[in-house]
Amino acid sequence: MRAVDLIQKKRDGKELSTQEIEWLISNYAKGDVPDYQMSAFAMAVYFKGMSTRETRDLTMSMVATGDQIDLSAISGVKTDKHSTGGVGDKVTLILAPLVASFGVPVAKMSGRGLGHTGGTLDKLESIKGYNINISQEDFIKQVQDIGLSVIGQSDQLVKADKLLYALRDVTATVDIIPLIASSVMSKKIAAGADSILLDVTVGDGAFMKTLEDAEKLSRLMVDLGKEVGRKTIAVITDMSQPVGQAIGNRLEVLEAIQIMQGKGRADVTDFICELGQQMLELAGVSKSLDDIKDHLVSGQALKKFEEMIISQGGDLDDLYRPVNVSHKVEIFAKDSGYVSEIPALEFGLFAMKLGAGRAVKTDPLDYETGIVFDKKVGDKVTSGDRIAVIYSNQELCQNVITEFEKNVKIGVEQIAPKEILEIIY
Repeated sequence: MRAVDLIQKKRDGKELSTQEIEWLISNYAKGDVPDYQMSAFAMAVYFKGMSTRETRDLTMSMVATGDQIDLSAISGVKTDKHSTGGVGDKVTLILAPLVASFGVPVAKMSGRGLGHTGGTLDKLESIKGYNINISQEDFIKQVQDIGLSVIGQSDQLVKADKLLYALRDVTATVDIIPLIASSVMSKKIAAGADSILLDVTVGDGAFMKTLEDAEKLSRLMVDLGKEVGRKTIAVITDMSQPVGQAIGNRLEVLEAIQIMQGKGRADVTDFICELGQQMLELAGVSKSLDDIKDHLVSGQALKKFEEMIISQGGDLDDLYRPVNVSHKVEIFAKDSGYVSEIPALEFGLFAMKLGAGRAVKTDPLDYETGIVFDKKVGDKVTSGDRIAVIYSNQELCQNVITEFEKNVKIGVEQIAPKEILEIIY
């Protein structure tokens, strides 16, 4: 076979056979198919798409290019969770220990952020000493001992996806459903969990901008999981505004702690409890939302979170310290009414400019910076109310502050946001 022939075939809208996809991916992982040809292939897929069968073959071909984690030594139904990304997404920090507090093992390999906010690993690394790079053996032992571990993805896991994602990121081929689905599910399948909860975000701050596209992606990923014997569901969630109140790595850790202390906003607390119920049911554990909320706000989830931090070298004193920045800028409402819009993407990009996210992979992060909103969409405000605090290590000029203020929209009608839009089984 020749890569150029397969590129041409896909360019012309034809289906590739299982053998052709396996050949292309395995040879790309070995370095025999160069980046420029795989970039051309990704662009052909972007314009011509892939059938469900092709996407399945692509997914499993990528799984075969690296290690597959064997979690059979851990008793019980092992659970995992993945989010397609967004702004202020600290859900894993709360949901993983919440589910583990019910005795359901959570063995999660997570990722870093690239773009407007940090990823789960970046948030955890804002805690002094926390080690995301423990060995596979220690990872499994920790889940056996305390029921929970969140670590970085091994370099040996799904090698083809790591290579292909880096290409997609610089060739404008990230946001195409077959390539997103195969990227997500190849990693989840290789990571070895028995059940997978997919948080598929949709809206301004997400890859999927429309509910229709989010449904297509969700259905495809759920079907891929089921085909290889993994219990899988997708929860489509709103990302038109940031999740919770905080954007920024340490700020999000502190908000997660507040939620686990029962001091968080009711809407995000209830949202995480609903996700927890779905994740527990995947593991065969049926609990009421009241039971789950009790575990969350009574300190049982927080105790499990602390156990994980200690087990992976984190400093509990550092975990609870406030952020350390040179500038705090308060933002006040200019009008009275109801908050009608806090565009996730705009404020994610704003936080990135403060240092909370990366424009390129090599950018250093400022773990301390970010934004905390006092008001969210649907909240009533009176002129002069504080609506946000900006935490920065650089002085902000008035133009930047004015732009921030303009992006918080206040209207006369109250909007009732809905976090969970749909569940795909």
